[in-house]
Amino acid sequence: MTLFRNVVFIAAIAGLVAGVVLACMQAYATVPLILKAEVYEQAGGGHTHDHGLAPAAPGSNAVSSAVPAEAATAQEEGWAPADGFERFAFNVVANVVTGIGFALILVAASEFAGGIGNWRQGVFWGFAGFAVFTLAPNLGLPPELPAMPTADLAQRQIWWTATVVATAAGLGLLAFRKSLPLALLAVALIVAPHIFGAPQPDSFESPIPEGLHHQFVVAVTLTNLVFWLVLGAVVGLVRGRLTGTATGLRENLA
Repeated sequence: MTLFRNVVFIAAIAGLVAGVVLACMQAYATVPLILKAEVYEQAGGGHTHDHGLAPAAPGSNAVSSAVPAEAATAQEEGWAPADGFERFAFNVVANVVTGIGFALILVAASEFAGGIGNWRQGVFWGFAGFAVFTLAPNLGLPPELPAMPTADLAQRQIWWTATVVATAAGLGLLAFRKSLPLALLAVALIVAPHIFGAPQPDSFESPIPEGLHHQFVVAVTLTNLVFWLVLGAVVGLVRGRLTGTATGLRENLA
């Protein structure tokens, strides 16, 4: 029970800090771009698209759905938070919950490798999380703005999940298994999803300017990089304070 409590406590603190940091960065870096894209979407007739790249994750950064321009559209679209503080508050809550979930994964995975001893080790683990959950999936499924065409959601979710699992397994083999055959297997696992290819829409026609989409992809990538680095660093700091040493949490069950 002590182990479980420690893991949850570390994940809660790290997820809270990293989630708030991500929400603040999004308010200045990505949300304005999403609002610009919604203007193009409404000008094109208010078409609705499924912007999610995968199950909710910072890598997708699809924090906004289209804001209906008319009451009829609003009824079809359903409720959405109003622009301004309400939208920011919901974004904070969503990012904190997501951050806690990712922190639980990070703490659990690191404990099998001996635990994160300090904030410097946490930064390395955070960068690994960024590579697994953001960088690798975004190579095939870059973040999308409203009004952009997308492939079938189920197919995208399957590819996203497979890419995350394969990348995590590959990085784990490269980091913790020192043998040439396993290194070759690791490389094969990492590149396999991209050789297979991510699902693509039937048409790439979109009212969104290419420059706006490029800015969004860069903003999402950088904000998620900072999110993961903060998440890993806070996990290392809190865990170090909690245990007092670099020993694993499993050794602190007394």
